[in-house]
Amino acid sequence: MGFGLRRQRKAGAGGDRRERARLQLDLRKRLLLIGAGLGLCSVALLVRAFNLQVVDQAFYRRQGDARFVREIEIPTSRGMITDRNGEPLAISSPVESIWANPRELLKSPERLPQLAQALGMPLDELASRLSARADREFVYLKRRINPDEAARILALDIPGVASQREYRRFYPQGEVLAHVLGFTNVDDRGQEGLELAFDDWLRGEPGAKRVIRDNKGRIVENVDLVRPAQPGHDLVLSIDRRIQYLTYRELRNAIAETGASSGSAVVLDVATGEVLAMANIPSFNPNAVGGSPRDAHRNRAVTDLMEPGSTMKPITVAAALEAGVITPSTLFDTNPGWIPNGNYRTTDTHNYGVLDTTGVIRKSSNVGAALIARRLSNAQFNAFVRRFGYGRTTGSGFPGEAAGLFPPPERWSGTTKQTMSYGYGLSVTPLQIAVAYAALGNGGLLHQPTFVKGQHNPPRRVLDPKIAQEVLKMMQTVTEPGGTATQAAILGYHVAGKTGTSRKASAGGYSRRYIGYFAGLVPVAHPRFAMVVAINDPDPTRKGYYGGVVAGPVFRNVMEGALRLMDVAPDDLPAWLAAQQAAEARRQKSAGPAPLAALVSSPVAGGAR
Repeated sequence: MGFGLRRQRKAGAGGDRRERARLQLDLRKRLLLIGAGLGLCSVALLVRAFNLQVVDQAFYRRQGDARFVREIEIPTSRGMITDRNGEPLAISSPVESIWANPRELLKSPERLPQLAQALGMPLDELASRLSARADREFVYLKRRINPDEAARILALDIPGVASQREYRRFYPQGEVLAHVLGFTNVDDRGQEGLELAFDDWLRGEPGAKRVIRDNKGRIVENVDLVRPAQPGHDLVLSIDRRIQYLTYRELRNAIAETGASSGSAVVLDVATGEVLAMANIPSFNPNAVGGSPRDAHRNRAVTDLMEPGSTMKPITVAAALEAGVITPSTLFDTNPGWIPNGNYRTTDTHNYGVLDTTGVIRKSSNVGAALIARRLSNAQFNAFVRRFGYGRTTGSGFPGEAAGLFPPPERWSGTTKQTMSYGYGLSVTPLQIAVAYAALGNGGLLHQPTFVKGQHNPPRRVLDPKIAQEVLKMMQTVTEPGGTATQAAILGYHVAGKTGTSRKASAGGYSRRYIGYFAGLVPVAHPRFAMVVAINDPDPTRKGYYGGVVAGPVFRNVMEGALRLMDVAPDDLPAWLAAQQAAEARRQKSAGPAPLAALVSSPVAGGAR
């Protein structure tokens, strides 16, 4: 029994050893299997890493770049516009625009009220804008704002909200030059005026760069410069800021005094055709375009057509002088103050009796102009007027410039030439009148008008210089005693000009509404400036409606200032000296006799030491 027990114990011990051995073998196998598995995983990882970093490197780099690398625009400033003296008229200032990544921002809807308050917009409007673009990564929230305001918004640290640099156009002269300059849109592209005409020149070319952005849209690294930004070119205009302000101020005052609905004025440099000033009323503020009526944006001086009225008479006289059918002393019997014109009459405001050619201009006789035109053939009159640019654009290049209306002879009736001789039956712009008058003042040389200083602008001859001088002398009588525009006279200078008063066309004929003109040149000896003023629809109950009364004073006030600014020498010194002596005499008379003590102590009475 004891032996058997020992044998059993011995057999049990051997079994334990075998069990332990078996277990150890199983553990080794498991370890080997685990090690093999880990080794295979390591190899797979190495293969995968090799595949990612070497074989498919380009693919996965593109995928990563698509999520974090962006190519963004480098904004560039628009070219500056200056006047002829270098004074800034349009400049671009750096601003910030707030944008958002809707995908990121909509993950934090609880921040939207705070963002809406900072942006100054209703919460529902902000939420609607983001929801409509929820699948996008970029949407503008507020554009072209002050950098300080943008910094306050960004300081809220709202996910998905960022800013970018842009430029905003600023016009220091405001409404004074609004019609000439025009304005730009939110993307800084020209929309009207010279901003539109020279948009390609001013705009420049934006650059581009690659950057890495984080999940909040912030730039964390600049990767590469794709394309450098090219700033826009500057533009120097022919406009003189000082003369422009004078023109705008006087035109605005005249509109207020006469109760007119609108008005335009143009000032040209006679020798070059450069536009020194161009103003219109009503105007608008180009710095806040949205608040102005659309009708106020129109540059009436180049887009509005109107019958020129009596400003046409010097052209008619020049045509007849060139044709040799009249001389300055030719007499015309205007009795009894009217002549037939088909089924109508050509009438004067008074019966001027017998007038010479100069008298026709001085008194602005419609009958006299009609009698002159009768001596011209249709072909002669048509060719001459077209030579002065009527019936086509002036070539200024201003957007939307009107060509006017001057029908060809085959469309004339039996009365057309007669009515056109004194400014009815054709339509022009104020700029066209100014160009024609500048040619008279330039010895018969006509320049295309230009808004760019120093632009090559060769003239073409449209009239013999002797005839041009004769017409100027006739026009000088208009501003002298007995003429129709004595209110346009300027002390110390001879002024050549012509008034015009045309009735406005209406359905079936002409209404009792008027346009008052004055077109003039100064000084007559060597004309420097040509100016046209048009006052549209003045209230007859105020200052009347005749051009010499409503438009003449605008010419005088602007030209007085322009002549001083440009230091143009007087060509009528005797009148100036006489006026100075008269003023001194009035001053001494009002002061009374000098006291005796003053006479004794004065250098004249007591002798100069």
